[in-house]
Amino acid sequence: MKLIASDLDGTLLNEDGIVSEENAQAIKKAIDQGIKFVVATGRSYEAASKPLQAVGITSPIISLNGAVSYGEDQKIISKVAMDKEVSRQILASCQKRDMYIEFFTNDGMYSGSREYFLQVLVDIMKSANPDISDEEVREKAALRFQSEPVTFINDYEEIFSIDNVEIYKILAFSHDKTKLAAVREELSEESGIAITSSGDINLEFNHPEAQKGIALKSFAASLGIEMKDVMALGDNWNDASMLKMAGRGVAMANAEEGIKELCEYSTKSNIEDGVAAAIEEMLQEAMV
Repeated sequence: MKLIASDLDGTLLNEDGIVSEENAQAIKKAIDQGIKFVVATGRSYEAASKPLQAVGITSPIISLNGAVSYGEDQKIISKVAMDKEVSRQILASCQKRDMYIEFFTNDGMYSGSREYFLQVLVDIMKSANPDISDEEVREKAALRFQSEPVTFINDYEEIFSIDNVEIYKILAFSHDKTKLAAVREELSEESGIAITSSGDINLEFNHPEAQKGIALKSFAASLGIEMKDVMALGDNWNDASMLKMAGRGVAMANAEEGIKELCEYSTKSNIEDGVAAAIEEMLQEAMV
Protein backbone atom coordinates (compact mmCIF):
# COMPACT_ATOMS: atom_id res chain seq x y z
CA MET A 1 0.00 0.00 0.00
CA LYS A 2 1.20 3.49 -0.84
CA LEU A 3 -1.63 5.61 0.59
CA ILE A 4 -3.89 5.28 3.65
CA ALA A 5 -7.23 7.13 3.70
CA SER A 6 -9.21 7.22 6.93
CA ASP A 7 -12.63 8.47 7.88
CA LEU A 8 -12.81 10.32 11.22
CA ASP A 9 -16.04 9.86 13.21
CA GLY A 10 -16.61 6.22 14.08
CA THR A 11 -13.24 5.32 12.55
CA LEU A 12 -10.10 7.23 13.52
CA LEU A 13 -11.76 9.11 16.38
CA ASN A 14 -12.80 7.34 19.58
CA GLU A 15 -15.93 7.93 21.66
CA ASP A 16 -14.45 11.17 22.99
CA GLY A 17 -13.81 12.51 19.50
CA ILE A 18 -10.04 12.26 19.75
CA VAL A 19 -7.27 10.33 17.99
CA SER A 20 -5.82 7.80 20.42
CA GLU A 21 -2.07 7.62 20.99
CA GLU A 22 -2.06 4.11 19.46
CA ASN A 23 -3.75 5.32 16.27
CA ALA A 24 -1.49 8.36 16.03
CA GLN A 25 1.68 6.30 16.44
CA ALA A 26 0.56 3.77 13.81
CA ILE A 27 -0.12 6.56 11.31
CA LYS A 28 3.26 8.16 11.99
CA LYS A 29 4.95 4.75 11.63
CA ALA A 30 3.35 4.27 8.21
CA ILE A 31 4.36 7.78 7.16
CA ASP A 32 7.94 7.11 8.30
CA GLN A 33 7.93 4.08 5.99
CA GLY A 34 7.01 6.27 3.01
CA ILE A 35 3.26 5.67 2.99
CA LYS A 36 1.11 8.74 2.42
CA PHE A 37 -1.84 9.52 4.70
CA VAL A 38 -5.04 11.47 4.04
CA VAL A 39 -8.24 12.00 6.00
CA ALA A 40 -11.58 11.66 4.15
CA THR A 41 -14.45 12.95 6.25
CA GLY A 42 -17.92 14.43 6.23
CA ARG A 43 -16.64 17.16 8.56
CA SER A 44 -15.55 20.62 7.50
CA TYR A 45 -11.82 21.29 7.26
CA GLU A 46 -11.82 23.22 10.55
CA ALA A 47 -13.57 20.45 12.49
CA ALA A 48 -11.40 17.76 10.89
CA SER A 49 -8.02 19.38 11.44
CA LYS A 50 -8.29 20.01 15.19
CA PRO A 51 -8.17 16.39 16.45
CA LEU A 52 -5.28 15.71 14.05
CA GLN A 53 -3.32 18.72 15.24
CA ALA A 54 -3.82 17.60 18.84
CA VAL A 55 -1.68 14.51 18.18
CA GLY A 56 0.84 16.15 15.87
CA ILE A 57 -0.50 14.86 12.57
CA THR A 58 -0.49 17.20 9.58
CA SER A 59 -2.13 15.73 6.51
CA PRO A 60 -4.19 16.54 3.45
CA ILE A 61 -7.93 16.50 4.20
CA ILE A 62 -10.80 15.49 1.94
CA SER A 63 -13.66 17.31 3.66
CA LEU A 64 -17.46 17.42 3.41
CA ASN A 65 -17.61 13.97 1.80
CA GLY A 66 -15.31 15.01 -1.04
CA ALA A 67 -16.78 18.43 -1.79
CA VAL A 68 -13.62 20.31 -0.79
CA SER A 69 -10.10 18.83 -0.65
CA TYR A 70 -7.14 20.52 1.01
CA GLY A 71 -3.44 19.92 0.65
CA GLU A 72 -1.08 19.60 3.59
CA ASP A 73 -0.43 23.33 3.20
CA GLN A 74 -4.12 23.99 4.01
CA LYS A 75 -4.82 25.29 0.51
CA ILE A 76 -7.84 24.08 -1.49
CA ILE A 77 -6.85 21.69 -4.25
CA SER A 78 -10.36 20.83 -5.50
CA LYS A 79 -13.99 21.71 -4.81
CA VAL A 80 -17.44 20.73 -6.08
CA ALA A 81 -20.40 22.92 -5.14
CA MET A 82 -24.10 22.05 -5.30
CA ASP A 83 -26.57 23.75 -7.62
CA LYS A 84 -28.55 26.37 -5.70
CA GLU A 85 -31.92 25.28 -7.08
CA VAL A 86 -31.16 21.70 -6.16
CA SER A 87 -30.22 22.95 -2.68
CA ARG A 88 -33.60 24.68 -2.44
CA GLN A 89 -35.34 21.40 -3.31
CA ILE A 90 -33.47 19.63 -0.51
CA LEU A 91 -34.30 22.43 1.93
CA ALA A 92 -37.99 22.32 1.05
CA SER A 93 -38.20 18.54 1.42
CA CYS A 94 -36.49 18.59 4.83
CA GLN A 95 -38.41 21.61 6.14
CA LYS A 96 -41.69 19.99 5.15
CA ARG A 97 -40.86 17.28 7.67
CA ASP A 98 -39.56 19.61 10.36
CA MET A 99 -36.01 18.26 10.21
CA TYR A 100 -32.96 19.96 11.68
CA ILE A 101 -30.74 21.26 8.84
CA GLU A 102 -27.17 22.50 8.45
CA PHE A 103 -25.63 24.14 5.38
CA PHE A 104 -21.88 23.92 4.80
CA THR A 105 -20.63 26.66 2.49
CA ASN A 106 -17.52 28.57 1.46
CA ASP A 107 -18.77 31.20 3.90
CA GLY A 108 -18.93 28.79 6.83
CA MET A 109 -21.66 26.71 8.41
CA TYR A 110 -25.25 27.89 8.85
CA SER A 111 -28.04 26.61 11.09
CA GLY A 112 -31.46 27.84 12.07
CA SER A 113 -31.40 27.74 15.86
CA ARG A 114 -28.65 27.46 18.47
CA GLU A 115 -30.98 25.78 20.97
CA TYR A 116 -32.32 23.32 18.38
CA PHE A 117 -28.73 22.66 17.34
CA LEU A 118 -27.74 21.88 20.94
CA GLN A 119 -30.80 19.71 21.52
CA VAL A 120 -30.07 17.65 18.41
CA LEU A 121 -26.52 17.02 19.61
CA VAL A 122 -27.79 16.12 23.06
CA ASP A 123 -30.27 13.65 21.59
CA ILE A 124 -27.53 12.08 19.47
CA MET A 125 -25.20 11.66 22.43
CA LYS A 126 -27.95 10.36 24.71
CA SER A 127 -28.94 7.73 22.17
CA ALA A 128 -25.33 6.53 22.00
CA ASN A 129 -24.64 6.92 25.74
CA PRO A 130 -27.93 6.45 27.65
CA ASP A 131 -26.20 6.40 31.03
CA ILE A 132 -24.55 9.79 30.66
CA SER A 133 -26.04 12.72 32.58
CA ASP A 134 -27.91 15.52 30.78
CA GLU A 135 -25.47 18.09 32.16
CA GLU A 136 -22.44 16.21 30.89
CA VAL A 137 -24.05 15.70 27.50
CA ARG A 138 -24.82 19.41 27.10
CA GLU A 139 -21.25 20.29 28.09
CA LYS A 140 -19.89 17.96 25.42
CA ALA A 141 -22.42 19.14 22.87
CA ALA A 142 -21.42 22.76 23.48
CA LEU A 143 -17.86 21.88 22.43
CA ARG A 144 -19.17 21.57 18.87
CA PHE A 145 -19.37 25.37 18.74
CA GLN A 146 -15.65 25.52 19.42
CA SER A 147 -14.62 23.03 16.74
CA GLU A 148 -17.19 24.11 14.16
CA PRO A 149 -18.21 27.80 14.26
CA VAL A 150 -21.86 28.21 13.31
CA THR A 151 -23.81 31.22 12.04
CA PHE A 152 -27.44 31.07 13.16
CA ILE A 153 -30.06 32.58 10.86
CA ASN A 154 -33.81 33.11 11.05
CA ASP A 155 -34.50 32.08 7.45
CA TYR A 156 -32.44 29.67 5.36
CA GLU A 157 -33.29 31.77 2.29
CA GLU A 158 -30.73 34.23 3.65
CA ILE A 159 -28.02 31.81 2.53
CA PHE A 160 -29.01 32.11 -1.12
CA SER A 161 -28.74 35.88 -1.00
CA ILE A 162 -25.09 35.86 0.11
CA ASP A 163 -22.81 37.07 -2.68
CA ASN A 164 -20.77 34.29 -4.32
CA VAL A 165 -21.93 31.67 -1.82
CA GLU A 166 -21.09 28.07 -2.69
CA ILE A 167 -23.03 25.29 -0.98
CA TYR A 168 -20.92 22.17 -0.52
CA LYS A 169 -23.06 19.96 1.73
CA ILE A 170 -26.44 19.93 3.42
CA LEU A 171 -26.86 17.82 6.54
CA ALA A 172 -30.30 16.93 7.92
CA PHE A 173 -31.15 15.18 11.21
CA SER A 174 -34.26 13.44 12.49
CA HIS A 175 -34.87 10.76 15.08
CA ASP A 176 -37.96 9.78 13.08
CA LYS A 177 -36.72 7.27 10.53
CA THR A 178 -39.91 7.52 8.52
CA LYS A 179 -39.09 11.18 7.85
CA LEU A 180 -35.57 10.28 6.74
CA ALA A 181 -36.96 7.59 4.44
CA ALA A 182 -39.57 9.97 3.00
CA VAL A 183 -36.96 12.62 2.14
CA ARG A 184 -34.66 10.04 0.61
CA GLU A 185 -37.48 8.62 -1.51
CA GLU A 186 -38.68 12.06 -2.60
CA LEU A 187 -35.23 13.18 -3.72
CA SER A 188 -33.70 9.91 -4.91
CA GLU A 189 -34.62 10.46 -8.55
CA GLU A 190 -33.51 14.09 -8.66
CA SER A 191 -30.39 14.71 -10.71
CA GLY A 192 -27.65 16.71 -9.08
CA ILE A 193 -27.98 15.06 -5.66
CA ALA A 194 -25.90 12.36 -3.99
CA ILE A 195 -27.57 11.15 -0.79
CA THR A 196 -25.54 9.34 1.86
CA SER A 197 -25.48 9.21 5.66
CA SER A 198 -22.96 9.06 8.48
CA GLY A 199 -25.40 7.63 11.02
CA ASP A 200 -28.90 6.24 11.31
CA ILE A 201 -30.45 9.62 12.21
CA ASN A 202 -29.10 11.79 9.40
CA LEU A 203 -28.97 12.33 5.67
CA GLU A 204 -26.08 14.01 3.87
CA PHE A 205 -26.56 15.74 0.53
CA ASN A 206 -23.77 16.57 -1.92
CA HIS A 207 -23.19 17.10 -5.63
CA PRO A 208 -22.88 13.66 -7.31
CA GLU A 209 -19.21 14.39 -8.04
CA ALA A 210 -18.57 15.23 -4.38
CA GLN A 211 -18.00 11.76 -2.99
CA LYS A 212 -15.11 10.43 -0.96
CA GLY A 213 -14.19 7.81 -3.53
CA ILE A 214 -14.02 10.27 -6.42
CA ALA A 215 -12.03 12.80 -4.39
CA LEU A 216 -9.68 10.10 -3.10
CA LYS A 217 -9.02 8.73 -6.57
CA SER A 218 -8.19 12.23 -7.81
CA PHE A 219 -5.92 12.87 -4.84
CA ALA A 220 -4.14 9.53 -5.28
CA ALA A 221 -3.64 10.24 -8.99
CA SER A 222 -2.02 13.57 -8.13
CA LEU A 223 0.59 11.56 -6.21
CA GLY A 224 0.99 9.02 -9.01
CA ILE A 225 -0.74 6.34 -6.94
CA GLU A 226 -3.28 3.87 -8.33
CA MET A 227 -6.34 2.93 -6.29
CA LYS A 228 -5.12 -0.67 -6.03
CA ASP A 229 -2.37 0.70 -3.79
CA VAL A 230 -4.75 2.57 -1.48
CA MET A 231 -6.07 1.36 1.87
CA ALA A 232 -9.30 3.06 2.99
CA LEU A 233 -10.96 2.73 6.40
CA GLY A 234 -14.56 3.63 7.26
CA ASP A 235 -17.72 2.75 9.12
CA ASN A 236 -20.74 4.25 7.36
CA TRP A 237 -22.46 4.90 4.07
CA ASN A 238 -20.67 8.13 3.21
CA ASP A 239 -17.51 5.97 3.20
CA ALA A 240 -18.91 3.41 0.76
CA SER A 241 -17.54 4.95 -2.44
CA MET A 242 -13.93 5.00 -1.23
CA LEU A 243 -14.14 1.59 0.42
CA LYS A 244 -15.33 0.06 -2.86
CA MET A 245 -12.72 1.84 -4.97
CA ALA A 246 -9.71 1.22 -2.72
CA GLY A 247 -7.50 -1.80 -3.26
CA ARG A 248 -7.80 -2.55 0.44
CA GLY A 249 -11.15 -1.47 1.89
CA VAL A 250 -11.29 -1.96 5.66
CA ALA A 251 -14.52 -1.89 7.68
CA MET A 252 -14.48 -1.02 11.36
CA ALA A 253 -16.00 -3.54 13.79
CA ASN A 254 -18.59 -0.87 14.62
CA ALA A 255 -19.45 -0.32 10.94
CA GLU A 256 -22.91 -0.72 9.47
CA GLU A 257 -23.50 -4.32 8.36
CA GLY A 258 -23.85 -3.26 4.73
CA ILE A 259 -20.47 -1.54 4.91
CA LYS A 260 -18.85 -4.70 6.29
CA GLU A 261 -20.24 -6.61 3.33
CA LEU A 262 -18.53 -4.19 0.93
CA CYS A 263 -15.09 -4.79 2.40
CA GLU A 264 -12.69 -7.68 2.08
CA TYR A 265 -10.93 -6.60 5.26
CA SER A 266 -12.10 -5.69 8.76
CA THR A 267 -10.54 -4.40 11.95
CA LYS A 268 -11.36 -3.62 15.57
CA SER A 269 -13.82 -0.88 16.55
CA ASN A 270 -13.01 2.81 16.78
CA ILE A 271 -12.86 2.56 20.58
CA GLU A 272 -10.37 -0.32 20.34
CA ASP A 273 -7.80 1.51 18.15
CA GLY A 274 -9.05 -0.27 15.05
CA VAL A 275 -7.15 2.02 12.68
CA ALA A 276 -3.86 1.17 14.39
CA ALA A 277 -4.66 -2.54 14.21
CA ALA A 278 -5.45 -2.31 10.49
CA ILE A 279 -2.27 -0.38 9.74
CA GLU A 280 -0.11 -2.81 11.71
CA GLU A 281 -1.73 -5.77 9.91
CA MET A 282 -1.08 -4.17 6.54
CA LEU A 283 2.54 -3.35 7.38
CA GLN A 284 3.15 -6.89 8.63
CA GLU A 285 1.76 -8.35 5.40
CA ALA A 286 3.99 -6.01 3.38
CA MET A 287 7.06 -7.45 5.14
CA VAL A 288 6.25 -11.04 4.20
